[in-house]
Amino acid sequence: MTGAGSRLRTVSLRRRVTALSMLVLAAVLVAVTVLADVVFSTQTRSGLRDELAVRAALAGQLVAQRVPAAEVARQVEAPGIYAVVVAPDGSVYDGGPDAPRPPWHGPGGPGGPRPPWQHGPGRPGGGPDADAGPGDQTLQQPLADGSRLTLVADGGPVTAAQRLLRRTLLLLSIAALAVAGVVTLLTTRVALAPLDSMTALARSITRGNRGRRLAPSRTDTELGRAASAFDAMLDELEGAEAAARASEARTRRFVADAAHELRTPLAGVQAVAEAAIAPGLDAEERDRLHLLLLRESHRAGRLVDDLLALARIDAGIELRREPVDLLELARSEADRIRLLAPDREVEVHGEPTVVPGDAARLGQVVGNLLDNARRHTPATSRITVDVTATGRGIATVLVADTGPGVPPADRERVFDRLVRLDEARSADDGGAGLGLAIARGIARAHGGDLRCVEPPGGVGAAFALTLPTA
Repeated sequence: MTGAGSRLRTVSLRRRVTALSMLVLAAVLVAVTVLADVVFSTQTRSGLRDELAVRAALAGQLVAQRVPAAEVARQVEAPGIYAVVVAPDGSVYDGGPDAPRPPWHGPGGPGGPRPPWQHGPGRPGGGPDADAGPGDQTLQQPLADGSRLTLVADGGPVTAAQRLLRRTLLLLSIAALAVAGVVTLLTTRVALAPLDSMTALARSITRGNRGRRLAPSRTDTELGRAASAFDAMLDELEGAEAAARASEARTRRFVADAAHELRTPLAGVQAVAEAAIAPGLDAEERDRLHLLLLRESHRAGRLVDDLLALARIDAGIELRREPVDLLELARSEADRIRLLAPDREVEVHGEPTVVPGDAARLGQVVGNLLDNARRHTPATSRITVDVTATGRGIATVLVADTGPGVPPADRERVFDRLVRLDEARSADDGGAGLGLAIARGIARAHGGDLRCVEPPGGVGAAFALTLPTA
């Protein structure tokens, strides 16, 4: 169950994308507006300074030509640029009383310092260095004849143009945001169409329509990676579902087969028990029935033990790991087979090979292979056990016999549970068909495997037990 802290936020993706896009666009527009305003202001002020420098150079040329100060002031002035020349004797000359003057924005209000062009000759009230208004550019420069030139560039038109530019950029930004928002809402639906496809596919699968996939054309994009992960998840889920169904079917078959196998010895036990309590039996017949009863009970007990062993393997068998010498283990099991079947020739070859494992469980595997070989080989036949180790950390125990062998098509099937290749054999001779399944389960619990392989020389059957040496 998903915790409250890990719940996925499911707000509208379209609204989220649109909102984030609008925030980014608004930030870009603000940055562009501020940058345009700064650039415009810098360039216009630089232009005014350059124009003042040109006018100052013109004034220097006129003075060099001995042009009177009043004429210098008149010729230097230009639209938006006002000149005041202060002669060495203190006389002040400007462009004339009819020259247009800009509004003055100096400090002090009425009665305060006046602009330079309001300081004509003989007029008291300040000098040519009075303050200029905001946006105005002022240049003061001494001339060659000892006079002093003051140039003032009116910044009012520039400021008005800058305000117009700001208003225009603001209106255009608002309009751009509105248009971009509408377009983003319309195009986001198209951009997020693959998510709708994923949703439709998921809903169809919940309705039982298995096997469909998104199959993205590209897996190096965000949606491609999401679609690829979605397909992989579906593969895993459907694979797990198929495995669960197959496991359930195998379990049902196994339970049915186990019940069938148990029914035979239990029916024998019941029949022998009923016969043993019949009146009028002599001692010899009663002893024979008791032997039959003991044999059938042993068969039932052996089958139950095998079923319990398989259940433990399926649940995760517990191993008591310790160093085990496979060669010594094979020799011990071979001695046991020689006692049970003196007419069989059992040979053990190899070198001491130590693996980490459960000695009792590994002895059960090797003993099962030898018992299997004993049951399927005729008298005076030979059984060989070869213990080898490779340089890649793998130890192998190969058990081979000279019996009828296992057909290549059945070499994997012999490890299925309750499978006997020769159905004509009795369970008493061949067991219930669980021994090899148990042996393989124990081998895999040790990190190894058990396989039916091609026999040496092509005669008989051979089983290879592989185990890691470390």
